Amino acid sequence: MRRTARIRLALAIAGSIWLGACSAGSPAPQPAEPARPAGAQPVQPGTPSQPVEPAKNNEPRVVCLGDSLTAGYGLPSPDEAYPALLERKLADAGYHFEVINAGVSGDTSAGGLRRLDWSLEGDVKVLIVALGGNDALRGLPPSELRANLEAIVKAAEARRVRVLLMGMEAPPNFGDRYTQDFRAVYRDVAREHHLAFIPFFLNGVAGIDALNQGDGIHPTAQGQQKIADLIWPVLKPLVDATQTS
Repeated sequence: MRRTARIRLALAIAGSIWLGACSAGSPAPQPAEPARPAGAQPVQPGTPSQPVEPAKNNEPRVVCLGDSLTAGYGLPSPDEAYPALLERKLADAGYHFEVINAGVSGDTSAGGLRRLDWSLEGDVKVLIVALGGNDALRGLPPSELRANLEAIVKAAEARRVRVLLMGMEAPPNFGDRYTQDFRAVYRDVAREHHLAFIPFFLNGVAGIDALNQGDGIHPTAQGQQKIADLIWPVLKPLVDATQTS
């Protein structure tokens, strides 16, 4: 089977698993944004990580805004998710940056936008946006995805935060037109805002059994390493640019 066909099959299976679970008696998870007392950091119950962590030594930050793929769902520890792996890569290369895992399981692009202000607390230099997978699985209109991504990018740019946009693919359940329109959102937003861009977040991981957990959706620790390896050569120039501007 050709690689593109394997990826489409994997996405179809993932969508069927998700949608089947939702129709079996409970709706797709819609994580509520918890009320935050003054001075408290937001915590998302039942997720592998909290959206924002206390600053360590006032180091500049890279924030990874995403869903369960970012949070490290199903892994023994969030230290095996790609944000932690990127922090190690930065340290090994001599950079003093903190990488924040702002992944919340079940989150959509709208959820990421709602908690953006919390996620951008501290000295944030780079924002990695890895949202949209749950939008696609719910069949939300690509126009809504675009509006949310645009709002996230503009808010980051207003704070002089550089953005790396990670593209996602929609499962073919909703037809070729939806898949094409969904994919085009990321390409168009990246082009119009001159963003660093990786067209497919799960490139080299989707459709490979050994790199995914039993649900066929969430990467294993090895799969997360592949994601970190994909991001690193794009992230490094962004980090370099923050130190010269």
